[in-house]
Amino acid sequence: MPIATYSLVALDCPDPRALAGFYQAVVGGEITNEHEDWYTLHVPGGARIAFQRATDHRPPEWPRADHNSQQAHLDFDVPDIDRAQEEVLALGATPLDLDDEGGKRDFRVYADPAGHPFCLCLE
Repeated sequence: MPIATYSLVALDCPDPRALAGFYQAVVGGEITNEHEDWYTLHVPGGARIAFQRATDHRPPEWPRADHNSQQAHLDFDVPDIDRAQEEVLALGATPLDLDDEGGKRDFRVYADPAGHPFCLCLE
């Protein structure tokens, strides 16, 4: 018997409304707003991603994952990684690791506008 039920992933950021809009453009869904410091994206299929204002937010340092830089990232499956890359870059994503080893590696790494890493993964 499980101890808990999954609720959501929450990302700290300096501008929760803007970051919710970035991810809405990436995956679709509806944004709700409880107050100016908390926005929730209800993703098609039932998952939720929340965005919480953190005035002292410092983005993770890619690819560091030691005790000085907590790491968490989101993965998004895409049918055409080149097209998806064009679109997320146009939305304000920053490329972190685009070397897919000539197509051998099925993902590429980006940062969202607040600096959180995320991956586009070839379906």
